[in-house]
Amino acid sequence: MAEERFSKEETLKMRQRLIGQSCRLFYSADPVKIIKARGQYLFDENGQRYLDCISNVQHVGHCHPAVTKAAAAQMDTLNANTRFLHDNIVLYAERLAATLPEKLSVFYFVNSGSEANDLALRLAEQYTQHEDVIVLDHAYHGHLKSLIDISPYKFRKLAGQKEWVHVAPLPDTYRGLFREEHPNPGQAYADTVKDLIEEISRKGRKIAAFFAESLPSVGGQIIFPQGYFTKVAQYVRSAGGVFVVDEVQTGFGRAGTHYWAFQLQGEDFCPDIVTMGKPMGNGHPLACVATTVEIAGAFTANGVEYFNTFGGTPVSCAIGLAVLDVIEKEDLRGNAIRVGSHLKDLLKKLQQRHEIIGDVRGVGLFVGLELVTDRQSKRPATNTAAWMIKRLKEEDRICVSTDGPWENVVKFKPPMCFSMEDAELVVQSIDRILTDMKAKDLKLENEDI
Repeated sequence: MAEERFSKEETLKMRQRLIGQSCRLFYSADPVKIIKARGQYLFDENGQRYLDCISNVQHVGHCHPAVTKAAAAQMDTLNANTRFLHDNIVLYAERLAATLPEKLSVFYFVNSGSEANDLALRLAEQYTQHEDVIVLDHAYHGHLKSLIDISPYKFRKLAGQKEWVHVAPLPDTYRGLFREEHPNPGQAYADTVKDLIEEISRKGRKIAAFFAESLPSVGGQIIFPQGYFTKVAQYVRSAGGVFVVDEVQTGFGRAGTHYWAFQLQGEDFCPDIVTMGKPMGNGHPLACVATTVEIAGAFTANGVEYFNTFGGTPVSCAIGLAVLDVIEKEDLRGNAIRVGSHLKDLLKKLQQRHEIIGDVRGVGLFVGLELVTDRQSKRPATNTAAWMIKRLKEEDRICVSTDGPWENVVKFKPPMCFSMEDAELVVQSIDRILTDMKAKDLKLENEDI
C-alpha cells in the first residue's frame, strides 16, 4: 500500500486551511481518503477497496501499466515543448484522425477540456467573423471565464446571461418540452434552435457557433433524439455559423458502438469542430481541438501565433498513444457495449419494482438513473438520490455521484474496464437500499431526511 504521510483527520484539516473552499470534495461530510488505485478500484488509507463509478477521466483504468510505462519511458528520454520537431505529436494526430470523419483533419493540442473549448470559441469567431453563440440549457463547458459565459449551469449562479449568448431548450425526452411520445422529437427540438436563430437575426446579430455536448452530463445524462444534430447543423450553417461538439466527457469509445458520441446521430452528421479532453490522457492533463482545414486556415490567417507550452509534448502524446492502444487491445468499446447494456437492463428491471425510479437511460458506459417522487409529475427525488449515494459509499464502498439540474440523476461513468460483476454489485446494492427505504416507509423528500 502507498505511504500515508498524514492521518485522514490531519489531511482534512490541512486541506481546509490551505486549499480554496470552493474546491469541494466528494462526500464532504465524511470524505474518502484515497491513496492508491488500480483499474476500477480505489483504496483508502486502511486498505479498504471502493468500486469507482465516477472516474471517467481514468478511462482505461486507474494506473494502467501500459500507460504508466509509456509515460515513464518518454519522460526519461525527452519532454520538450512543441516548437521542437518530434514524431510523437504527428503520430498521435494521425491516430486521432483515423477515428474521425475525414474533414476533421487538423489538430491543436492543449492541457484541458476548458482550454480546448476556449480555443474552439476562438476558432469559430475567427472563421465566421461573428460573435454570438447558441448553447443548450443546463450546459457546462468549462471553468474559464469565456466558458462560464456559455455555461447556463454556471452563469445563472454568477453574473447572468451575456447579450451574445442564447440558450436553446435541452432535448430531454423524459422531462423536456417534447417527450418520448412525440412523433419526431429530434425535429421538434431542432426547430426550437431554428426559431432562436430567427429571433437573433431580427435583433441584427449573427451566429458564430452552436456549442453542445454530444451527451450532456451535467444536464442529467441526456441522450439526444435521432436527427437532432443533423437538422440543427443545417440551420446553424445556413445562418453562417459552425457546429461545435464537446466530447470532453464522452469521447474515446465510452458510447461503445461508436468512438465519438456525436456519431450516434448518424453518418450524415459531421461537426465543424470537436473538442476532447478528460479521458484522453487517462488522468494526465491532455486535451485537443480537431477541426477542418478551412477553419484552421482562417485562424492562421489572423497572423497571431498559437502556442501552448504543455499541449502536445512528447510525454503527453506518448500517453495519448498508449491510451489508444489499450482501448483497442483490451476491446474496451466492446466492454462498454456488453457491460453498459447489462447495467441498463438490470436497472430497468429494478425500475419495475421501485416506483421512485422514473427513468433509466444511457449508451455504453454512460448511464443515468433518474429518481422521482411521482412518475406522473416527475418531481425530482433529490434528497433520496443524496441518501442513496451516501449509503452506497458507507455500506457497500461504491462511489457514485449525482447530476442533473435537480441533482436527482444517479450517474454512472466508470473506468471502461468496469465488469459485469461490478454492474451486478451496484444494482444489488441499490435494490437493497430502496427496498429498505420502502420497508421503513422513509419519506426522504420531507421530514425523514
